[in-house]
Amino acid sequence: MPTRPAFVLHEQPPSVCLEDGDTTRELSPLWLRERTQSPDQLEPMTRQRLFDSHAIDTDLTLTEVVRVDEHHAALAFSDGHRETYDLRVLADELDDGAAFPAAEPWDARLDPARVRFDWSRVRDEPAYFRAALDAYLRLGHLVLTGVPTNPERILEVGRHFGYVKETNFGRYFEVYSRPSGNDLAYRSVALGPHTDNPYRTPVPGIQLLHCLINETQGGLSTLVDSLKVLEQLRCESPEGYALLKTTPVRFRFVDAGTELVTQRAMIQTDDDGHPTGVHYSPRLDALPLLSDTDTRVFHAARQRLGELFSDPTYERRFALDAGELMLFDNSRVLHGRTGYDSHEGRRHLQGCYLDSDGPRERFASLMKHRESIEEVA
Repeated sequence: MPTRPAFVLHEQPPSVCLEDGDTTRELSPLWLRERTQSPDQLEPMTRQRLFDSHAIDTDLTLTEVVRVDEHHAALAFSDGHRETYDLRVLADELDDGAAFPAAEPWDARLDPARVRFDWSRVRDEPAYFRAALDAYLRLGHLVLTGVPTNPERILEVGRHFGYVKETNFGRYFEVYSRPSGNDLAYRSVALGPHTDNPYRTPVPGIQLLHCLINETQGGLSTLVDSLKVLEQLRCESPEGYALLKTTPVRFRFVDAGTELVTQRAMIQTDDDGHPTGVHYSPRLDALPLLSDTDTRVFHAARQRLGELFSDPTYERRFALDAGELMLFDNSRVLHGRTGYDSHEGRRHLQGCYLDSDGPRERFASLMKHRESIEEVA
């Protein structure tokens, strides 16, 4: 477990400093004042502020700092506000992402048992559901077993994990071979690893695919973790990696009644520039207008990315049988399918999309519930 940062209090001049290893820095009085814990400053149920923190005097200062005990300090501010702060609550503010499991990049050696969970237990047992969410947040995907194959059951599963997102394909969509379908997913051809709907803003965060019938020998599902692949690409081609991370690319979808177009970089990052996934679909993107030299570097990196996504070293390949449902981060974990012969028998899946924040919300709620039980015990 990482060591929590320590607070160093100085009475003269009044200040609160954060000591983290060899680093010490003073916390701004504005930062401290905004994080008031006083009951008369916060609405009890929502914990939302009852005052406008944007209106705090820019020249605010600390006028008094007194340590009450190991975990508490009495602070007074130049605007007249005084209160006793719980330093443990401030520490949580400094690391509010620590409650969520960190992403673990994986390749084809991943043990399938780590991501397989029984749907009835996920639905009925909070501790088991929490374990499934933990696996999803770490590995970016799950396979649920024992999901009844009656139509629209996928929406029940989706609502359990988050919020179903309706698109031009509807609340859910049918995946089976039909010549009139408006996407290659509705054919029996192989589909390479890709992100669904990269032309949409926002891109669907999570995709669910529920197998109702599978009577074919082909049609194997494929999954690959873009985080693991991007580690390799960055080592091989730093210049190409940088271009894919910073250059907007046009993604476009057109059918008889819809046209959706957007521009975004192929490598998705967080606010600190760390990769969180990709927007990747060779059927829907277009080379950006760059110099000839940069275009060749960009294309070579894009080409290598595709090769790595299809490399058996990184790809999980498995049959999704009737009653099984896979749920995956649509940007982090690319999905695909091997081709199949529709004359062998029927292959029918239903799919839907969720907003990406659902599993994190569910996980945080379950953790909060567990902590409440532990406090009572």
